[in-house]
This record gives sequence, structure tokens and C-alpha cells, in this order.
Amino acid sequence: MGNGVFSIIGSALAAQDQRLSAISSNLANASSIAAPGAQPYRAQELVFQAAPVVDATQMDGASPPLGVQVLTSVQSNAPPTRKYDPGNPYADASGYVTSSNVSPVDEMVNMIDSTNSYSASVALLQQSTRIDQQIINSFQVT
Repeated sequence: MGNGVFSIIGSALAAQDQRLSAISSNLANASSIAAPGAQPYRAQELVFQAAPVVDATQMDGASPPLGVQVLTSVQSNAPPTRKYDPGNPYADASGYVTSSNVSPVDEMVNMIDSTNSYSASVALLQQSTRIDQQIINSFQVT
């Protein structure tokens, strides 16, 4: 299969690991509220990009295979949630409490998607390993 396939799969696994960490952080802060005048927690979203996964000097003039990497993490631009709760010590002068913009439902969907992508990458890694092992076995002299 070659080193490139394993590098590509590894980059996908690393990217999904980072995505799951961001999702976990978002879910942990989903119900956080902010004091009046303070900024509430904003959901973190990862930006992915295609990137070479092996050193181009090792490619003998060929272009390196592309994998995935996390380019950056950005804050969601969804508006924060506001709830009328005048008895809350964090309520503003109008009686509203401002909380994070994290949607637990959206984050659970993202978690399922990320977990499925991770599982697919693991399955591909296992299959690639089996193919490599079959190739090695075919060259063994009995």
C-alpha cells in the first residue's frame, strides 16, 4: 500500500481527534452563562484543509499525497442564547440572562459524524494492513 496511505489515514485520525476535542469543549460549556456585560462562551469550530502528508523531498519529483489537517479554530458566529429570567443574579437590567451559543443537538450530530469518520479511517487502516500482509505473504517461499 505504501507509506502515503498510512500517512493519509493518520492525518484523518488526528484531525477527527481534534474535532472531537472541540466538540467536547463545546458540550461542556453549552449551559454556561455570562455576567451582564461579559461575553458568553462561543462554540469552537475547526477549519480543515488538504495538506501534504509526507516530506516532498522524499517524493523524487512526484507531488506528495494530500491528507487533512486542522488549519485553525474559529468561534461560531451564531448569536448567544438569551432567556428571560429576572430572578437570576446574572440577569441584565432587562431581566435577560445571556448564555453560550452552543447547540447541544448540533454538537451531538457533529460528534456522531466525527465518530463515524474516525471509525471509517480505522477500518481503512485495518484493511490496508491486511492487504500489505497478504502481499508480504505472497512473496514468502514455502
